[in-house]
Amino acid sequence: MSADPTPSLRQHMQRLAADGIDVVRVTYPDLIGTDRARDVLLDHLPSACDHGLAFCRAVYHTSPQGHVVPVSGGLDAGLPDITVRPDLDTLVPLPWEPGVASCLADVTDPATGLPAPESPRDLLRTVLDRCAEHGLRPVVGPELEYFLCAEDPASPSGWKRYSSATGVVYTAGLRADGDNHLLRTLRLLRDMNIGVTSGNHEFDGSQFEINLTHSDALSAADRAFRFKSAIKELARQEGKLATFMAKPFNDAGGSGFHLHLSCDSSSDEEGAGNSFDDPAGPYGLSATARHAVAGILAHAPALAALANPTVNSYRRFGPDTLAPWLIDWGLDNRSAMIRIPPERGSGARFELRLGDASANPYLLIAGTVAAALLGVLTGEEPPAPLEGYGYDTAKAAMLPMNLPAALDALEADTELTDILGKDFTASFLSYKRNEIERFQRHVTDWEFTEYAYHL
Repeated sequence: MSADPTPSLRQHMQRLAADGIDVVRVTYPDLIGTDRARDVLLDHLPSACDHGLAFCRAVYHTSPQGHVVPVSGGLDAGLPDITVRPDLDTLVPLPWEPGVASCLADVTDPATGLPAPESPRDLLRTVLDRCAEHGLRPVVGPELEYFLCAEDPASPSGWKRYSSATGVVYTAGLRADGDNHLLRTLRLLRDMNIGVTSGNHEFDGSQFEINLTHSDALSAADRAFRFKSAIKELARQEGKLATFMAKPFNDAGGSGFHLHLSCDSSSDEEGAGNSFDDPAGPYGLSATARHAVAGILAHAPALAALANPTVNSYRRFGPDTLAPWLIDWGLDNRSAMIRIPPERGSGARFELRLGDASANPYLLIAGTVAAALLGVLTGEEPPAPLEGYGYDTAKAAMLPMNLPAALDALEADTELTDILGKDFTASFLSYKRNEIERFQRHVTDWEFTEYAYHL
């Protein structure tokens, strides 16, 4: 054993050993919300907790294809370290990986001892601290969709949709799920204890939605992050591909990442109830709720950069997609960017439908909460809610329709970036603008098909 464990750590290790666990997978989210990790033998967990695990900071700046993007603090600084320490309060056995437990991690800069500037989890903590200063405790319920694919050597991508069934929206069972993927996945995720409640097919036979319980915002982000990682890992185990890409297929709709948000008052230790509810207020909503809606509307162009963070994200937008591309809100109206579900009392909340499934859960929740807080502090009322079916540009302004425009909107929204932090914002903008540059230099399949034969 490489260090003398504290009594608390010794208890964790004894419990893990009793459960037959000899490896701890220490995991943290990178800038785009994918998991970075190291497997630590149980006997060496004390050293990992005491001294931390060294990772290269430029991992935050690494593209999905493994290229290090030139973001300040990485290549230009000589590829320095970050220090990653297990958060043992998040330990959970992996039901599909015998002998392995997983935990999240806290990430610091060893030169300063402070959280790493790009750490998504710490960014969300900072935003939540600002909310607490104003007596608000955000409560979040995530909803995520994804596509399941099977191998297809004849396809240019090497993958095809797992099921070609049509007309199966809001169904479950074997009609479009011949291998019982959904049922098996629900049971495994239940045993992982991340708050999974239910699941069903979405509009496409290979698209699934699995719902998570609502909780405080940090726990919700942790659980959404672990959910996405688990879904992808379970698919890999079966030789399949689960993707949270915004729009993977031309002839199918995209995958969303909807957030249900309410707030409890943090001023009463026993809980002051849902601060979004007010039976006497307009629409049964409190001033806090209405101001929060106004804040989301005001900062929506900038928020799009976090909610729709890839070049592909904007393929999901457009008429009749049920993906919001106008800045509006409505009462139980799914064609609006912000939907107010019909529940009131303890269920009073709004549903932000802007995000797509590729969004980093920590950044999406941090940006949404920051925009809502700005609305509460400004105290402005939202315009009249949308009536009827939306997507009418005469009634509402358009969101940015591509990633460059969204990044420009984020950079210009100094109120929002002041809360998110200038170091994080600079890193995120540099990383994503490099993504755009790489895409703009790439020759796509569409271009070859369109031009090669005739030109």
